Amino acid sequence: MKRNVLLMLFTLVAAALVSAQTDLQPVALVKLTKTEPITVKQLKAEVQKIEAQTGKKLTNDERKQVLDVMINERLALQAAERDKVTVSDAEINQQLQQARSAMAQSIGRQPTDAEFESAIKQQTGMDLASYKDQLKRLSTVQKYLMTKKQDILQSIKKPSEAEIKNFYDLNKAKLVRPDTVRFSMIFIPYGNDAAAKAKAKELADKLVKDIGTSPSKFDEAALRGQSATAGYQAGDGGYLPKTAEAQSIVGPEFMTVAFSLKQGEVSRLIENSKGYQIIKITETYGQKTLDLDDIYQLGSKVTVHDYIENLLYQQNQQAAFDRASKELVDELRAGGKSFQIFEDRIAY
Repeated sequence: MKRNVLLMLFTLVAAALVSAQTDLQPVALVKLTKTEPITVKQLKAEVQKIEAQTGKKLTNDERKQVLDVMINERLALQAAERDKVTVSDAEINQQLQQARSAMAQSIGRQPTDAEFESAIKQQTGMDLASYKDQLKRLSTVQKYLMTKKQDILQSIKKPSEAEIKNFYDLNKAKLVRPDTVRFSMIFIPYGNDAAAKAKAKELADKLVKDIGTSPSKFDEAALRGQSATAGYQAGDGGYLPKTAEAQSIVGPEFMTVAFSLKQGEVSRLIENSKGYQIIKITETYGQKTLDLDDIYQLGSKVTVHDYIENLLYQQNQQAAFDRASKELVDELRAGGKSFQIFEDRIAY
């Protein structure tokens, strides 16, 4: 029995060693300016990342496509190093600061270092150091592409008025603004315990009694809500479209109440899972097929014309970028001597 257990342990250890050795084997060699291996382990990591995102196992052909992308990146990085195209740490830090500013705008304050790193981990699956490393590689590849293919990337044309009109005519059935209201809101939050909820309900009932259906008294209460000592919050709630997506956010009761009111009218007390609400409708818009001169999204200054022009221009940019990328990859792969693939190792 003891001998069988030892034999099993030796077998497991031997299998682990074989697996480790396999992981360290190169599945490809990139050798534009130097010989750089892409190991089975590195390919596995990229494949597993994609499989986690897509929820499906990749075939060998799909693994080969992932490997091709990894080879292309390393070829471009070697070429950039050869041609002295670099991205500084200051440029990477600037990109990170832009990401922090976008997060600050989203949450209404500057995020802490821990919050920022947690957001990166949640969105990319990487810690900050790994993310910075990836960002530097991608930025270097992009900078090299823009350096070597300026003629293509600078030849992008803005869409013509005829192209914009044609796109509008083909898509105007989809360019529909649903019934929409804008509202001001008084919000009385409550905690998880019964005492906090009871206290919030008492304040909410008092506000309802004081305001009644008077728009001016609602405005007075909303103004008092700007104070930190008011015990409740108040402000502009923004635009609410009458869509299933919006209802999934605000809840069926809120949606029903909001669209039962006319402009200037004040609601009854509404309750959700976080507190009590009183709203006043400040603007109303009926459903409409948008014209080119109409505002594309309420609250902005962007017209439908602007939106379509920007969309078509982005499509032109992407087409030019794809063409430039293909040309660069073809040049770096020319002759087939700049890399080598070990096909039998793609299947691990």
